[in-house]
Amino acid sequence: MAASGSCEPTRIMLAVNESSIKGYPHASISCIGAFDWTLKKIVRSNTSGFKLLFLHVQVPDEDGFDDVDSMFASPEDFKNLKHRDKKRGTHLLEYFVNQCHEIGVACEAWIKRGDPKEVICFEVKRVEPDFLVVGSRGLGPFQKVFVGTVSEFCVKHADCPVIAIKRNAAQTPQDPVDD
Repeated sequence: MAASGSCEPTRIMLAVNESSIKGYPHASISCIGAFDWTLKKIVRSNTSGFKLLFLHVQVPDEDGFDDVDSMFASPEDFKNLKHRDKKRGTHLLEYFVNQCHEIGVACEAWIKRGDPKEVICFEVKRVEPDFLVVGSRGLGPFQKVFVGTVSEFCVKHADCPVIAIKRNAAQTPQDPVDD
């Protein structure tokens, strides 16, 4: 963390993802909860003392077609597909950046592609935030076996302190794997 007397703001990385229920550009219940918690419990009214670093990791579809029932016949079709994915991620990050600017908190946001747990831990090493905040769906042990949890992996492997914010029980969808 920033040393007392230092002019450097405390840098908090927040890993954000899209809603599995609403899709892009809607943020997941868990990451909105983690963002709101960070503002209320850490930043509070000291907006100049913090810089929020938003990372969105896009997960490539196994076949690269993102469940699209279309035929792609030209290089231009694939360029359009990549452009669409980047645009989706940008719209997701826009929500968080706009919120920060409204209240006067400095921020940065970027998109990476890959396995979220691996990419988040890599970005923590690269960016060296003071700590990482991630949302957690609060899955039970049985669900964790089949779905896995990014937050649990980050707690164990990230090279900085990690705060995992469990989503509010009242906001849990019928299927807790959804977010």
